[in-house]
Amino acid sequence: MPKLSAGILLYRWTKNKPEVFLVHPGGPFWAKKDTGAWSIPKGEHTESEDSLLAAKREFKEETGRNCPEGEYLLLGEVKYGNKKVTAWFTENDFDKDIRSNFFEMEWPLKSGEKQRFPEVDRAGWFSLDVARRKLVKGQTPFVDMLAEQVTQNQTSLF
Repeated sequence: MPKLSAGILLYRWTKNKPEVFLVHPGGPFWAKKDTGAWSIPKGEHTESEDSLLAAKREFKEETGRNCPEGEYLLLGEVKYGNKKVTAWFTENDFDKDIRSNFFEMEWPLKSGEKQRFPEVDRAGWFSLDVARRKLVKGQTPFVDMLAEQVTQNQTSLF
């Protein structure tokens, strides 16, 4: 059975074009990776947990701030690897300054020493074209789903 994840894809309009809010994973494995490393704010949840509530919880863990108020619409679902990710979206010009939760891991590997790292080390707003390059490959369909939703009328859905 695949691992279930849920996330929030925020978008905003800049110069009549949509941009999306993405986060970069923290820790030593991702420190020098940029292209194909970013993600929507998301995390795992159980089968019995509501995916929107899980997405909002994970958003707070990864950014240090509550999800913006507003209406969230179901964007869709993608499967990649052993994951099934459900994404929700809303329009909001969210501040990219974040304060992520931390995790501990042995680092350097096999050293016996534990170090703390942020779950997310930075966030940013990206055009849809740039977001397609920045996102981990399995999440790029979310950009196309969002583009279909918001660019039909070139206006806000909310």
